[in-house]
Amino acid sequence: MSKNASTRSHSLTLTKAHKLSFASVAAFGAAALAFSLVPAEAQTATKTVSAAPAAFSQSPAQSVKASIADQAAAAEKKAAADAAAKKVAQERAKEEAASRSAQRAKIAAAAKAAAVKTYPNNLDGWIRESLDIMKKHKIPGTYQGLHKNIMRESSGNPKAINDWDINAINGVPSIGLLQVIKPTFDAYHVPGTAWSQYDPVANLTAAANYAADRYGSIDNVNSAY
Repeated sequence: MSKNASTRSHSLTLTKAHKLSFASVAAFGAAALAFSLVPAEAQTATKTVSAAPAAFSQSPAQSVKASIADQAAAAEKKAAADAAAKKVAQERAKEEAASRSAQRAKIAAAAKAAAVKTYPNNLDGWIRESLDIMKKHKIPGTYQGLHKNIMRESSGNPKAINDWDINAINGVPSIGLLQVIKPTFDAYHVPGTAWSQYDPVANLTAAANYAADRYGSIDNVNSAY
């Protein structure tokens, strides 16, 4: 082979290799160019779609934190409800206690009122009340002993006055159911009775006290004393 032929053959060989390289480069470049020519809207849409799941997803730590917050809120709500219920129960208990206290006071007042003995405002009532006071102060005497002396002395008139005997002449007339003079009444007055000779109970009780001191009992008096 001549020198020129050899050179030409070598030139052809290089040229084919170069062509292959150039073809590869051209194919890669075409692909790159094709990708680069994708519209911006399509690229944006692709990015948006790929990013969308990330916007609605939560990490495990965030889920735990949210769960703890929910539990705390529920616990706080329950505590508030329990506190409100406790307050209502306490108010109800106070009202019930006050009602029971008022009821007990009412019952006690009724019992006390029932325990206070009442007497009719007449001779029988005066004698009975006087006897109860006499019993309290340990003054002897009976209903019959008081009644017989009352009927002899005043006929049951608490305002009776003796204006003719020696006491009346001396200026201290006998007064009341058992005709007691003022000095005797004052000396033998019994605590808890009125300071008046005209008060029937006070008059009877003072006279019975005097008779007990002088005669042992009003029952032993059968005439003026």
